[in-house]
Amino acid sequence: MRYIISIIIVVGTVLSATARYSVDIVPAPVSIAEGGKGAFTINDKTTLYMPGVPDSAAATLAAAVTARLGDIQPSDRRHGNQIELSLTAGEPDDEGYTLSVDRKRITASATSPAGLFYAVQTLGQLADRNGGLIPDVTVTDSPRFAYRGVMIDVSRNFRDKEFIKKQIDAMAALKLNRLHLHLTDGAGWRIEIDRYPRLTEFAAWRPGETWKQWGGRYLEHTDPEAHGGYYTKDDIREIVDYAARHYITVIPEIEMPAHSEEVLAAYPELSCAGEPYKQPEFCVGNEQTFEFLQNVLDEIIELFPSHYIHIGGDEAAKVAWKSCEKCQKRMADEGLKDVDELQSYLIHRIERYVNAKGRDIIGWDEIMQGGLAPNATVLSWRGPEHGIKAASQGHKTVMAPGKFCYLDGYQDVPHTQPEAIGGYLPLELVYSYDPAPDSLAVDTRKNIQGIEATMFTEYIATDGHAEYMLYPRVLATAEIGWTPQEQREYTDFRRRALQVNDDLRGRGYNAFDLHAEIGNRPEWETPVDHLARGKRVIYNDCRWAPRYCAAGEATFTDGLRGGWFYNDMRWQGFYNGDTDRDLDVTIDMETPTDITYIGADFIQLCGPNVWFPEKVIISCSDDGEHFTMLTTITTNLMRDNKVAFRTFSWQGNVRTRYVRYQAFNRWRFVFTDEIIIR
Repeated sequence: MRYIISIIIVVGTVLSATARYSVDIVPAPVSIAEGGKGAFTINDKTTLYMPGVPDSAAATLAAAVTARLGDIQPSDRRHGNQIELSLTAGEPDDEGYTLSVDRKRITASATSPAGLFYAVQTLGQLADRNGGLIPDVTVTDSPRFAYRGVMIDVSRNFRDKEFIKKQIDAMAALKLNRLHLHLTDGAGWRIEIDRYPRLTEFAAWRPGETWKQWGGRYLEHTDPEAHGGYYTKDDIREIVDYAARHYITVIPEIEMPAHSEEVLAAYPELSCAGEPYKQPEFCVGNEQTFEFLQNVLDEIIELFPSHYIHIGGDEAAKVAWKSCEKCQKRMADEGLKDVDELQSYLIHRIERYVNAKGRDIIGWDEIMQGGLAPNATVLSWRGPEHGIKAASQGHKTVMAPGKFCYLDGYQDVPHTQPEAIGGYLPLELVYSYDPAPDSLAVDTRKNIQGIEATMFTEYIATDGHAEYMLYPRVLATAEIGWTPQEQREYTDFRRRALQVNDDLRGRGYNAFDLHAEIGNRPEWETPVDHLARGKRVIYNDCRWAPRYCAAGEATFTDGLRGGWFYNDMRWQGFYNGDTDRDLDVTIDMETPTDITYIGADFIQLCGPNVWFPEKVIISCSDDGEHFTMLTTITTNLMRDNKVAFRTFSWQGNVRTRYVRYQAFNRWRFVFTDEIIIR
């Protein structure tokens, strides 16, 4: 019997030494080399040794080891069968680490506890990949960016502290280090402020369980119809402490001057009209506004140790300011030429106050309007160009452009997905983004601090829906923020992401099933060849909407079809309002051509006012001046909440040189991608 057991042990040892192990983790390390000599096995004799690690950090790291690798007993000396986390001399803010694993020992070293924490996360993923075994590897690793964040909007639909802590667990495993909480907005105030109890007695509660059901009013917290919620100060302390033990900084956002309907309903004296439900912005001419904001910020700063305090600053309509006597007097007294400079006055003044408390402000890129406060950091959401502008002017910038970072859009075929605000943002598109490309000047790139995945929740009512929208797309954000750009490649990332996403699902996260992904609209994938491809397009007293230019004058004959959403820079948009015109273009076929088909696809999503055309006219001409109508197509439009597509076309026989295509729908957007002629 002993002889048989010996054979089993020998065979098992040989297999362990020659087995192929997986080193597929997210984010990919800077360098990982396989030794090929088996794997480290954690057993009941394995110990944890942490030379040079102070007691405060040792407790946090021991908890991280337990969470990722199991309950391992501490040791005060070095020996075999051990995990050693060693703190060495060097830059204390460095998050990098080195890691060496063989069959007898694991050794990690870093100059900061954060680096050791991230080494543990790497070990945890390696164990996940290999059934608890940790393969023989050598890792050298450090992050590309200092700021690697996720924003969760808890105003539109409230999330309790347990949900937030659960996301902190996932963020830590992915080496993300900033959690931005959108705590206040018109949909509800979500944090206890002692000086202003009406914020949580009234402004945190509304009729309607979800944002979509909310009618823009608020209720007393005692009302049986009231829905909402808020974090007590003890809740916030618990969240902040929990995040800190995962090396994540929580950044609070207190919206100003706009998105403040809930405050002005509770304290209407802070509005220009002095009445609730009249405007979304604070009255900047009123000194009480600054007293309120400073008092709130005092309590926020006491709760959050974050260096950054987010002050919003986005989407201010500023209409009430133009007729408000107090605002106009403020402008005159301060020599401000317009309401943009009035907003800038507020941002500068709040910045000085926050700076005096030893903190800095960060805000959405509209804080640049009217002049950017000197020490402010910009969170760029409207497009990379705004962040690049701020960085080129010497300001620190975090990139969160909606096209790549707003996780409230569809991640697969819209009709297969839960409701979203719109947009098509699959994993591949998230991953394609580079926040600081080499094409930028060196000094500009230095000011780009990192990236943030952003999840607003207007259409995301439940915890499960929120997790579905976060994962796996947050995995892409994590790798963008950590892994060097030159090492990133989507096919390899997707293979690794499939495994890590499956791990999350196995741990109870309601992640989108990446294995079932269908992908973009089939028309997107393959260029279409047709008679008009490459031909000149003449715009007849019309112009595309500036934000939806697609490929400009080449759009309708470049052979490229649009995807699931109109913002993918293949759909060209037209708006017949006060200044723009309906779609009206002529294609020059260059010579008389036999034609049997003329058609174009349109997209409809009624929520953002994108509709099919009410009428389409298709005409032809031999001289480009005198046209003969081939067909008129009229449509009775119906509003719905789905993304839809429809082809408007003519079929027949004609020989002509010029083809004119017109599409009409006044006061609505129309989008098309290609005018196909056969």
